[in-house]
Amino acid sequence: MNKIYFGDNLDVLRKHIKDESVDLIYLDPPFNSKRAYNIVHNKEAQFKAFDDTWHWTDETAVQYEYLLKHSTTSVANTISSFRTMLDTNNMMAYLTMMTPRLMELHRVLKDTGSIYLHCDPTASHYLKIIMDNIFGIKNFQNEIVWCYRSGGATKKRFSRKHDVLFFYSKEYKKFNYNCIKERVYYDKPFFSPEQDEEGRYYADVLPVDWWTGIQPVLNLSKERTEYPTQKPLALLERIIKASSNKGDIILDPFCGCATTMIASEKLGRQWIGIDIVYQSVVLLKERLRKNSIFKAEYSVEGEPTTLEGVESLIKERGEFRFQDWIIGRVKGGIPNDKKTADKGVDGLYFWEDAKRTKKAIISVKSGIVHPSDIRDLAGTVDSSKADAGIFLTLKEPTPKMKEVSNSYEFIYDCMGKRYPKIQILTVQEILDRKKLNLP
Repeated sequence: MNKIYFGDNLDVLRKHIKDESVDLIYLDPPFNSKRAYNIVHNKEAQFKAFDDTWHWTDETAVQYEYLLKHSTTSVANTISSFRTMLDTNNMMAYLTMMTPRLMELHRVLKDTGSIYLHCDPTASHYLKIIMDNIFGIKNFQNEIVWCYRSGGATKKRFSRKHDVLFFYSKEYKKFNYNCIKERVYYDKPFFSPEQDEEGRYYADVLPVDWWTGIQPVLNLSKERTEYPTQKPLALLERIIKASSNKGDIILDPFCGCATTMIASEKLGRQWIGIDIVYQSVVLLKERLRKNSIFKAEYSVEGEPTTLEGVESLIKERGEFRFQDWIIGRVKGGIPNDKKTADKGVDGLYFWEDAKRTKKAIISVKSGIVHPSDIRDLAGTVDSSKADAGIFLTLKEPTPKMKEVSNSYEFIYDCMGKRYPKIQILTVQEILDRKKLNLP
């Protein structure tokens, strides 16, 4: 069955993906761009999808030592040489993160399989050397240059208008490749071309390693999801058609807004997606729901389904991951990009009324709760000029808390229907699929 894993891809790969079980891997990892990428929902709300800035930490140092002890001599020597050259700067931290994941991807790939690593000039030269060591120089097939036209023009240098995809096979004598010819149109009848129904001259030619006919996802694109680094379906479709067959298993360990999953489903492949941000799960569900032609059967792994599972999530991944997950479970809920000094605003919820967009403040508590928490939320609602407040709690609210929440006035929609201004929803109620009592 198709699966999307909610969790760290290194842990998921090690624990759940078997040796030589995947036919094709596509990954579009962070590029070490030193930028924070936000998902923008509307003019008032955005939250951080991921922070593409890396730092050398104690955890990085432990991972580095692990690599020296448990990787091949070639990989260990390469990483050690990078450490000598780069010391413990941000790039070294990024490469220390990427290397063990690429090793695991090599393990899970079938002998007949291929991998496409999507990157840009920020770190592509380092990643190419690591890929050569892990997959072998002889298994390097192409450096594909994806050329596109979009924003970002500059007068300071040549405008940067391309990404790079490194295409490697697992075994150069065994890998699957479907040579799908491309149609090229000509203004004049050069090279004895054919003519189509409209009288245009064309020829079906062998594909090349520079791709110009695929445009990025622009603001008005129908497939746009607001995910900041979304790649076009056409790009993934070309890769999947070339390097897999119907029924094959496609893996994307940084699945983001799930474009790989959508393209795989469209082309009749099985798929596995992994992401540490719960919004990826939300986006996948939403995209499959909107495309009624898809009858995808899939499961979500790593998502807690019991209170015990939620407590494990908090223990293993921390309070902020719990907040993002529980707010993501509220349809329309948006996690707060600001995690500290947030004035009690852990998330937002929007709905459209007749005249304007309305907003509810979300506050999340995993510990002991008190009536004062409800009063604080109500104060934040008033001070921020929001319309309502939602209190999400792991613990059962006390009778006094319910009394306090019921003491506030109601709000009304454009049809005159009333709703509580301040309401409490427990984690157990969310697990039981209870919905908010809001428009």
